[in-house]
Amino acid sequence: MIKLYIVSGMSGAGKSQALKIFEDFGFVCVDNMPIRMVADFIDICLKNSVRYENVAISVDSRAGESLTSFKNMLIVFKKKNIGYKIIFFNASDSVLLRRYSETRRRHPLGKSVSEGIKLERKIVDKIFTVADEVIDTSDLTIGELKKAISVLAGVQRSVKQYLNISVLSFGYKYGLPNNADIVYDVRFIANPNYVHVLKFKTGRDEAVRKYIEKQKEFRDFFSIFSKLIETTLTGYIKEGKSYLTIAIGCTGGQHRSVFTAEKLAGFLKSRKYKVKLNHRDILWHNN
Repeated sequence: MIKLYIVSGMSGAGKSQALKIFEDFGFVCVDNMPIRMVADFIDICLKNSVRYENVAISVDSRAGESLTSFKNMLIVFKKKNIGYKIIFFNASDSVLLRRYSETRRRHPLGKSVSEGIKLERKIVDKIFTVADEVIDTSDLTIGELKKAISVLAGVQRSVKQYLNISVLSFGYKYGLPNNADIVYDVRFIANPNYVHVLKFKTGRDEAVRKYIEKQKEFRDFFSIFSKLIETTLTGYIKEGKSYLTIAIGCTGGQHRSVFTAEKLAGFLKSRKYKVKLNHRDILWHNN
């Protein structure tokens, strides 16, 4: 059975952000779906209900005159026994004006922003009047918006599960990673590369782990570092961040950064975070 959400509302009230959140929750999302195509799209979904189990489509003022067919579209859904929920995103005129001013975007209706808002309210009123849920985003943070949508969509996750964390080890000699949000340098740790029996091992090996962990500097560092990262993550979640990459570097990306990344990933997993671990440059050593 398809779970269908129709996302609509005022331009600037968070529709696009809402669609991204649905996508993060695993929904198949289509923005600005032409109303005349919706019925055919739903037929495709019904034929592959596993792939299209959760679907969110955006229908708004950009549909123009075809919005007159909106209620007819809902009748078709009922005839096909398709359950749906309409979520309308709204905000006060003053907030919408401020958001357009901050982003310096033109209104999609091509009018001045104030005129566009006034006209758009008239156009989308036919959706507003049949909406199952109205979310006013005037005072919502992204994190609060994500929580509201998760409740409506029946997505049962702890707040920690909203954030996808990637922990990456790398070697400075091969360049900084381009996608890192946080970069930390662990070249202050005594280098196992200069110990003959450890040179051709990596931070995944037990002997390297013991060598690094016996260093007081490392133990003191990791105690502070792990607490700092954990404290920071709370703020990222509150602000609604969905993806975070923490990159840890040493000279060659074989020993110190690899072990520290492994240890940090283990620490975060023990705190129930979703963590993906990747060692970017470890293959350089093995090839």
